[in-house]
Amino acid sequence: QVRLAESGGGLGQAGGSLTLSCSAPGRAYSDHTVAWFRQAPGKEREFVGNINWNGDSSNVADSVKGRFRISRDNAKNTVYLQMASLKPDDTATYYCAAESSPYYYNPQPTTFGYDYWGQGTQVTVAS
Repeated sequence: QVRLAESGGGLGQAGGSLTLSCSAPGRAYSDHTVAWFRQAPGKEREFVGNINWNGDSSNVADSVKGRFRISRDNAKNTVYLQMASLKPDDTATYYCAAESSPYYYNPQPTTFGYDYWGQGTQVTVAS
């Protein structure tokens, strides 16, 4: 099973910014949709957003709309989650995941179809 790798987590300040990266060492997934999810302690995993294989289409959850943006650089085999105007409620472990079917894109907030996951990176936002 392909393992993705998230990086860029850490401690942020309320109102500040952080950028997370997602890569797949040893494997290109430039033809797959990639999504970001997050999970706070005691809460269910939450869809943050996703981006299709070539970056033409993306979607983010209402809870982060206007603050978070997803982009990708297929030449670098990397997908980014750019987070701005951070809030303490954004504190969570953030995961990236790749859709199993190449070129398939579903903007809906679901974990269905995402078969390749990273181990997560912790983001903590201080007030």
